Amino acid sequence: MGPDAQGLARGARPSLPGRPALVLAGLAALALLAVLAFLTVGARGSWSFVLAFRGRRLLALLLVAYCVAVSTVLFQTLTRNRILTPSIMGFDALYVLMQTTVAVVLGVSTLTLADPRLRFLGEATLMAGFSALLFRWLFLGEERSLHRLVLAGIVFGILFRSLSAFLQRLLDPNSFQILQDSLFASFGTADTLLLGVSAALVAAVTVGLWRLGPAFDVLALGRDHAINLGLDHARTVLLIWLAVSVLVAVSTALVGPVAFFGLLVASLAHALVGRSRHREILPAACLVAVVVLVGGQTVLERVFAFDTALSVIVDFLGGLVFLALVLRGAAR
Repeated sequence: MGPDAQGLARGARPSLPGRPALVLAGLAALALLAVLAFLTVGARGSWSFVLAFRGRRLLALLLVAYCVAVSTVLFQTLTRNRILTPSIMGFDALYVLMQTTVAVVLGVSTLTLADPRLRFLGEATLMAGFSALLFRWLFLGEERSLHRLVLAGIVFGILFRSLSAFLQRLLDPNSFQILQDSLFASFGTADTLLLGVSAALVAAVTVGLWRLGPAFDVLALGRDHAINLGLDHARTVLLIWLAVSVLVAVSTALVGPVAFFGLLVASLAHALVGRSRHREILPAACLVAVVVLVGGQTVLERVFAFDTALSVIVDFLGGLVFLALVLRGAAR
């Protein structure tokens, strides 16, 4: 009896080699429909103006979708845990602390008057630098060091949030309201002035990740197996870690902190594809993110007329997915 027949005899479900291709084709069609709907539904006036205006916003949404999806999938590969996202490492909390510190020290008007490109470069540099220092400090090549790294990120996240809360108490009510508006994730008001530098950073990171692509599935096997297969584990993890931090910085600078969006799209991608090969999971997660983000923003704007915030819905759904994963024991 062959392996497939033995698996069927034990009650296992037969593998479907064509399923990932069908899933990716379906997701690509849905993503294309979402993009076309975003560009055309409810359009009035000159098409040249409408397409140019909506096209810039669409590019921002696509960049955010790509950054969140790729950073979450790769972070879960590094940690070998599907309920963790980069936000748990304190990146979002660090962003909030930076914004709050600027508002207290330089005045809240600096958040609105300063060149957004300079702010973005400063934020991205600090976040990537924090990630690199944390990695170099704690990742010592021991088997459990990566888990200590995640634990340290959680602790730093709590520290950053506590410092932010203390500094925010020093602000007057008007300044506090302006600061809160800048910290709330808004997918509909992405800063299009940052598109050029954001696209350049994402392109550079993508080229680096493309070169590391064959190592992703090897990393998923665990540190010992990766080293036995000849992978420079510490160097590869460091490069991916830095790439994740840059992608998180880009998405956060464009729309603000998002907690559960990455968990939502990564979990849906794994559920739809049915296996964990990165050449299938990464594009699936990106397409799911485009469908959720662009399609959701289209429905929000054209059907509900901005009566609610997409980030609230996304975080609510992502929170439900997180609870479901915990209850199913996915943390193992």
